[in-house]
Amino acid sequence: MTDTLLLIVDVQNAIADKKPYLFEQVLANIKTLLEHFREMKLPLIFIQHDDGIGSELEVNTHGWQIVKDITPLSGERVIAKRFNSAFRETGLEKELRDKGIKKLFIVGLQTELCIDTTIRVAFEKGFEVIIPELTNTTVDGKYLKAKEIYEHHHHLFNNRFGKIVKLQEVLN
Repeated sequence: MTDTLLLIVDVQNAIADKKPYLFEQVLANIKTLLEHFREMKLPLIFIQHDDGIGSELEVNTHGWQIVKDITPLSGERVIAKRFNSAFRETGLEKELRDKGIKKLFIVGLQTELCIDTTIRVAFEKGFEVIIPELTNTTVDGKYLKAKEIYEHHHHLFNNRFGKIVKLQEVLN
């Protein structure tokens, strides 16, 4: 699995504070997966969204910080981004290619925004994408409830842009 990397996208206080769908379970699952990657000494990268001055995701504010339950350890890579895609203007693709990464486990917030975009871009760039169940979530939208958004996107992701797997399959 040396060609495998865990990508943790935008698990930041501003979004977490809005109480996303099944967030406690999703956070626990992300934490379990993170601990597994750390124990196996597999590479991982945190992605942290910066929405600019005055936004709820302004750099160095409470909202911008990564949720404390999964705080990066000293030496773990954190990449800042300003767009929905973790790839756009971040150098992520080059870094992954330089490390020989071919398979990405993508988890985080929000399902229909940065997770969706990052999954589709990763697929388009030729990476194998794995999405463990209940490791991403979102909040209610204007037209759909968070549960509907989550279920709809997982239906679209599976076997089109990536593979949905049970968390336990990853841990075995």
